[in-house]
Amino acid sequence: MDSARPARRRLFGGAAGRSARAEAPHDECSGHTERATARPGFEYLPADRVYLDSACQTMRPQPVIDAVQDYYLHTGACGARVGYEAGRRVDAEVARTRERVLAALGVAPRRYDCAFTLNTTYGLGLLLSGLPDLPGGRYARIVTTVTEHNAVFLSTIAAARRRGIPRVVLERDDEGRVLADDEVLRDALVVVSAMDNVVGLVTPGLRELIETAHRVGGTVIVDAAQAAAHALDALRGLDADAICFSAHKMYGPSLGIVVATRELLTALDPVIVGGGQVSAVSSDDYTLLPDPHARLEPGLQAWAEIIGFGAALDWITGFRSAAGETLAVHEERLAARLYDGLVALPQLRMIGAVPTPVMSVLPERVDGHRLAAFLSRADIAVRSGSFCAHYWLIERRGLGPLVRFSLGAHNTDADVDRTLEVMTSMMKGL
Repeated sequence: MDSARPARRRLFGGAAGRSARAEAPHDECSGHTERATARPGFEYLPADRVYLDSACQTMRPQPVIDAVQDYYLHTGACGARVGYEAGRRVDAEVARTRERVLAALGVAPRRYDCAFTLNTTYGLGLLLSGLPDLPGGRYARIVTTVTEHNAVFLSTIAAARRRGIPRVVLERDDEGRVLADDEVLRDALVVVSAMDNVVGLVTPGLRELIETAHRVGGTVIVDAAQAAAHALDALRGLDADAICFSAHKMYGPSLGIVVATRELLTALDPVIVGGGQVSAVSSDDYTLLPDPHARLEPGLQAWAEIIGFGAALDWITGFRSAAGETLAVHEERLAARLYDGLVALPQLRMIGAVPTPVMSVLPERVDGHRLAAFLSRADIAVRSGSFCAHYWLIERRGLGPLVRFSLGAHNTDADVDRTLEVMTSMMKGL
């Protein structure tokens, strides 16, 4: 056991473990404790570490790790440009992952296609750079909102400058609804998140916003990086022109996904062009492949990561916690417990008004970065700062560094209890 401890410590980089009760053996009379500490799919994780940064990236369940390892050990081949058996197996697995992605979002393959990129930010950038102007004229403006992650906020600034068109930053109400009228959406390129990065608030009225934009000639790209992980139901059947999100927030390897209409993808003028995208090349021209997803997939693809994400989607569908809960129910219950405990603490200001799997607090008597460092010493990993929402939090709200607690499938009741125990001690001591 002692020889395994150093390797475990490196997972989160904390101090030596303290939670003896989390590692205690269980008998028939301790079923409740077992349910409180068991991590289905994450049995390899140390029992004495609390990871609460799933909004950045989730832990990976064993089946995903196995799928990636299996590729490297038993396949290790290219796909797309080979005819040998191992390559054909890769092609089949990649095609299956595309199908699983479209099925997870509940969109029709005849209308939508799935492309893989580096991450959400990269996918958004490729779309904003490659989208042509509207038929008969250019976009009237680029529209986004005040609460957006930098992946959206910065890329829309750059895109508006590049196109030489206005950029409009819309307000949201207290519930997160985008305050927009027909005229601001008319002939606009709209980029908006389905769930924010700070308090995990799902955007209400998103379907109606998309419908209105389409009715007046607008195009809508949705940043679903957090929603795909924590509010997938809010995305199912969404009639957006494109939806961008990340596998590494959904229990998969580091990977970006763009689901977009075939019409939009085939209209792109790719800003990066290379092998795997063309069917013919002459001395001064080329012909792009007819596959819409190829517009966003230059060069060698991340075969292991794509296959691993397919395994992650399968795993998410079948997930049950130790108490038999679905992923959504499991996160909702833990979020309520954690929120209730945090809101009762002194010298701590909750930024969100309701419990969600992504919640942030402002400590009033200690810098947020210092509080995160104190928690790290207790083997509790949380994020501190502005979470790539600098304009919203710093410029508009004047807030200093926050501390964010974000839950995932691997978390347990024991994690919540340990976090509240440590936080209670820290906040009362300030």
